[in-house]
Amino acid sequence: MANEKILEQKKGVVSEISDKISKSASTIFFDYRGLTDEQISLIRKELKKSNSEMKIYKNTMTKRALDDLKFNMDYCTFGPSAVVFGEDSITPIKIIADFSKKYELLKVKGGIVDGKETSMEVLTKLSAIPSRDALITMLASGMLGVINNLSISLKLYAEKLKEEGN
Repeated sequence: MANEKILEQKKGVVSEISDKISKSASTIFFDYRGLTDEQISLIRKELKKSNSEMKIYKNTMTKRALDDLKFNMDYCTFGPSAVVFGEDSITPIKIIADFSKKYELLKVKGGIVDGKETSMEVLTKLSAIPSRDALITMLASGMLGVINNLSISLKLYAEKLKEEGN
């Protein structure tokens, strides 16, 4: 029979994984097999910039946590798997997608976004969305364009009124 201390440690790990999945806006599973330590360190550093973290757990622990949370994601717990927990729904997906283009060995297995199991198709679409800062910039540019056009129209109208008055 397994040692009680070891069982408690395993339960703690499963609980930690469950908590992190529950509290994260996005959770991404990927195969890191074949990546060098330097490449994994680069991924971790980039994720840390966006308040995300990458962890590697035993698949049995991850599977138990997913089962506890009622996710049927056995395909994510096959082979070496790393898990990314992100506070933002999109940024971690974009970071992992960018690294998967850079390092062919990195294969995204699946993910959970906003508490829902997410298909690879949806993850791919989410990775193509511009960052929050880029979206805000696009919005501001659009708004400035409208204001600029309004000011030009008002100026031309004022000039026309001035010409008609003389």
